Amino acid sequence: MTIDSRQDATTSQGEEAPHRGWLEPGRLSTSESTMALAHLYRGEVTRSNTWRSRLDATTNWAVVTTGVALSYTFGAAGNTPVVILIVSLLVLLFLFIEARRYRYYELWTHRVRLLETNFYASLLSTDSKPERGWAHELARTLEHPAFPIGLLEALGRRYRRNYALLFFILTLSWLAKVVIHPISLENWSQFLNRASVGPVPGWVVLIGGILFNGGLLALGLFTVGLRRSDAEVFDQAPRFYRRLWARVRAATTEALEIDLGQFKPKSGGGRKLVFIISDRIKAVSQPLMNELDRGVTLIKGQGMYSGKEHGILMCVVRSRQVEPLKEIVHQADPNAFVVISAAQDVRGEGFRPLEA
Repeated sequence: MTIDSRQDATTSQGEEAPHRGWLEPGRLSTSESTMALAHLYRGEVTRSNTWRSRLDATTNWAVVTTGVALSYTFGAAGNTPVVILIVSLLVLLFLFIEARRYRYYELWTHRVRLLETNFYASLLSTDSKPERGWAHELARTLEHPAFPIGLLEALGRRYRRNYALLFFILTLSWLAKVVIHPISLENWSQFLNRASVGPVPGWVVLIGGILFNGGLLALGLFTVGLRRSDAEVFDQAPRFYRRLWARVRAATTEALEIDLGQFKPKSGGGRKLVFIISDRIKAVSQPLMNELDRGVTLIKGQGMYSGKEHGILMCVVRSRQVEPLKEIVHQADPNAFVVISAAQDVRGEGFRPLEA
């Protein structure tokens, strides 16, 4: 504190003046504010990296524990498959621990994303516009830290990203141990006898396993639409999944990086010609160009019954982009009129080259 500031802190009567902190509005120059935000960004990135390492640690525990359990179970003919059941519960505990750590990771990453998308992005590009109130949101998270995502979303996301395959391997290994190791089964009674755990009959163990894995599958499937996460990279897909098939596709794409939609027969070829009649042309066209990366052409039209002029957007999309397109149009203009038809042959930029 300088001499002048100390003198300002008291009045001529010796009474303390109102506090004038160094963060008082207008007291910092632009360079000082930029430097402060840069240091804050570095600190938050360090925190998020620390919690990212902790996430990897729990995943490593689960992988190593699974490997040890399988090595023991199939190491000798007399080794019991109960070890796999115990390890499954242990891996479930690791999943819960990792989900809790993931929520902390999201807390720090949420601040990082606020700075990246609103401060640094606007410095690098004039087309990037900061969100209104982003600084107040950043200050709120500093004053009153709170988890950006819920525990259910964290559990579902970590299950799909890492633990789904582990539980699948454990389940398949348990069945293999009971059915074919050391010798193959001869009848259903023998299966139930091998599946029993002490006084617990085999049919109880079997039903418990079905409920256990079914609950995990339901967790991974029905949390696909929860996307409050800032730390993940999402594909361009509908934000709200209305159909079970869309949820299954999203879950398998996230867990295995395999889109089941590519194996589904498509009617009318792989391209769709779309006409969109709307009074909110800009609100509809911008997401189509930015999110789907498709070219859009505006055609002027007039309603013959009402005589009112409308905008008609014409674009060609791939078949897998039809659902995202309908979601975008619905959000921008619920009253829009959309016509989708198969495109016989599409040539030009973004598709096959135009040949003479």
